[in-house]
Amino acid sequence: MSRQFAGEWQRSNSVSTLESALRAAPIPDTAPPVDKTGLELKRGAFFNTIALLASNLRGVFTFLVARLLGPAALGTFSVAWANTDLVSKIAVFGLDNAITTFVARSQATGDLARSRTLFRAAVVLVLIQSSLVAAISIAALQIFGDRLQFPREMLSALAFVLCALPGIALYRVCTSISRGMKVMKHDIFSRGMTEPAITTLALLVAIGFGFTRFAPEVAAVSGTAASGIVALILASKLFSGMTVRDTVSIWSEAKPLLAYAAPISIYQMFNTFILRLDVIMLGWFIDRAPGVTLATVGVYSVTVEVASGLRKVNQAFNPIFAPVVAGMTATGDQQRAEATYARLAEWILWILLPLVAVMTLAGSVILLIYGPAFRQGGAWLAIIGIACATNAFVSLGETVIMVQRPHLNLLNSSVTCAVAFGANLWLIPRFGAMGAAFGILLPYVIQGILRYGVLRLIFRWRNPWSSIRPPIFTAIIAFVPALICRLVVDGIAGQVMAALVFIAIFGAAWLHHRRSAKLV
Repeated sequence: MSRQFAGEWQRSNSVSTLESALRAAPIPDTAPPVDKTGLELKRGAFFNTIALLASNLRGVFTFLVARLLGPAALGTFSVAWANTDLVSKIAVFGLDNAITTFVARSQATGDLARSRTLFRAAVVLVLIQSSLVAAISIAALQIFGDRLQFPREMLSALAFVLCALPGIALYRVCTSISRGMKVMKHDIFSRGMTEPAITTLALLVAIGFGFTRFAPEVAAVSGTAASGIVALILASKLFSGMTVRDTVSIWSEAKPLLAYAAPISIYQMFNTFILRLDVIMLGWFIDRAPGVTLATVGVYSVTVEVASGLRKVNQAFNPIFAPVVAGMTATGDQQRAEATYARLAEWILWILLPLVAVMTLAGSVILLIYGPAFRQGGAWLAIIGIACATNAFVSLGETVIMVQRPHLNLLNSSVTCAVAFGANLWLIPRFGAMGAAFGILLPYVIQGILRYGVLRLIFRWRNPWSSIRPPIFTAIIAFVPALICRLVVDGIAGQVMAALVFIAIFGAAWLHHRRSAKLV
């Protein structure tokens, strides 16, 4: 009896001990892991998309110039602005991209004091540089302007627009600082809302007072200055609550920042040269190439602006992608960086491909909004649209290379720049505006091949074909019936119908793919 009682007591004691151990042991986390990188990318892309959509309000400015002042005035402003954008890369000196990487790295290590010092150094440097470049450029135009191949009125407009350089530089650097701290919403207020609103208002005021000769140029200078000031105020607020003391001076941070930014500055200038080369060279060949007049340049510049909306798709993702991939590569997490790149590549293609198809199938209808004279640019819009979409897609590779080996981007851009200059120099005198469109498509294709080669051969990244295959095949399948519809039905009705057919098929396939992805 006592032996049975002892056995029962031992079993009871063992059970109670087991229950106590289970209560003391930590409960395993069975919840699915949170995809923090995906959430971060989506949140950043959301704010960047809002900023992108808001910045498209600048299209109102282009529309008003085209309607109120005509294609010739728009052509004059477009060539002047293209040259100013090119010179702005010298003024900024790559500090916009460099400061994003530097701030992202300091934030990843928790060095708040260095982030604030970098902010101050970048603002001081870019204001000094942009003011000097603007003054030197305007003086050079006054001395050597007659030797250039531009009309005198265009040179005067260029000298006026160069005054926008400090505002442009301040906006780019301050917005990049905000992005380095993974704050994307500031761009909504500076470029998205302030710049188009002030630019449009200044244009209407200038025209209202009869100042029509340089009205677009006055508006551009006013808008860029306002956006730069707003970007500075917003970026400074990110550091206003910090109580840490600066341990280094801004000049000690300026040297490594400028050293890192130097190759970025050169390849950015090459990229902008490629981007603006077609409009600049059309300005050179006014009345010296088939069908190239000042009005033709105005029509072509509108097609470039419409197609550039495709390039802006990258701006919805790249600003958040840069600090994210910089942090990953800084900690040696190359595998996760590669997976993030493949994911964004797929997202961008799902957006780009239907937009390219609509511009290809209904380009003339889109341009009719600017007036009947702009309808002739429909064929140009299709080619330029493909070029801009290619550029937007391969820009992800540029970001990956920039945060690790920026000198490789310099090499790629140098080769692409030479190809672009040679192609435009040969094609524009023979084919006019259509030659300019193909002259910008060819270098972007070559640039994409070079960047893919760097990722594949040097970084050893795998081909993201499994991610980008679904949107590409979907676009091909949807384009066939849309093209048939475009060929069968003539006129505006055929263009609109073809675009709607493509969107319907592509959209249904995207919904099916999204549901299938959720089930996996």
